[in-house]
Amino acid sequence: MDFWIFMLVMDLLTPAMMISIGLWFQKHPPKNINALLGYRTSMSMKTQETWDFAHHYCGKVWLWVGAFLLPASVAAMLFFVGRDMDTVGLAGVVVLTVQLFVLVGSIVPVEVALHKQFDKNGNRK
Repeated sequence: MDFWIFMLVMDLLTPAMMISIGLWFQKHPPKNINALLGYRTSMSMKTQETWDFAHHYCGKVWLWVGAFLLPASVAAMLFFVGRDMDTVGLAGVVVLTVQLFVLVGSIVPVEVALHKQFDKNGNRK
């Protein structure tokens, strides 16, 4: 049971991080375009306006996705309570892998929104 609790906590870190960073991006995004911190794609870094828009939009996406993944991860792991360590470990890795695919996939709606709002030079349409 201890290992199951450990795996559950590990699997909840990604959605908790998405919710936290999502709130942070919406309320206090990085002020200036930089190559170290923030939502960094070629489109988001075109202008200050695209930078601000991308962070606000990504914040909303991560907040909603994280809020969905949190209970979904708990529900998935509940199927493995009382199982052996190998099964619990594999289940935890599968849940984490799905979370990471969703995390990376969240780039798509942000980039689509950027391209709907801005031209290729970063000027608002």
